[in-house]
Amino acid sequence: MGKLIMVRHGESEGNRDRRFTSSPEVPITELGRQQALDAAHRIAIKFKPRLVISSPYRRARQTSEIIAGELGLPIEVVNDLHERELGVLKGQSYDLLRDLAGQDSGYDPKRGWLWRPEGGESYEDVRKRVIVAIEDIRRRYPEDELVVVSHGGVMLSMWAHLTGQWERAHLPPNCGIVLVEHDLDRLHPPQKLAEE
Repeated sequence: MGKLIMVRHGESEGNRDRRFTSSPEVPITELGRQQALDAAHRIAIKFKPRLVISSPYRRARQTSEIIAGELGLPIEVVNDLHERELGVLKGQSYDLLRDLAGQDSGYDPKRGWLWRPEGGESYEDVRKRVIVAIEDIRRRYPEDELVVVSHGGVMLSMWAHLTGQWERAHLPPNCGIVLVEHDLDRLHPPQKLAEE
């Protein structure tokens, strides 16, 4: 049985300021660095990973570097694990999302995961992109424990895919950990890893 130890990146400047990031190069904060160290220690207690796989975005790479440094592991970057492309929401306050979606005649609040901001992706788009990348990782590392550092939108979409429902999909906090076990045939339902 392989294990994907999925970690959301540490607090970014965007998370701190409650703004959607304007660039993939936005870094993590000092709090984000501490969260990454704490995540590394939690992982070391429960698992023996052989590799850290990271989104290409800076906040995920920085988190990966801290975790990999603490655990003495190499890092592999997988481009399709990047965060949702936000289009017109880039650089905007989180509060604008509700207003913008509410003004769009194509937005259905009962199926919000299908809404696509102008120039961006829906969560359903993210799900389709990410599951291809995760299935490739599963096939390449069928029996290994791997740390996978990505983003809230990526982990939310994975949760929805693996449980078959968007309504109760779990959005982990910064450096929250979700375990996804897998075998040769399939990915198993996700499990929240409780904080120690």
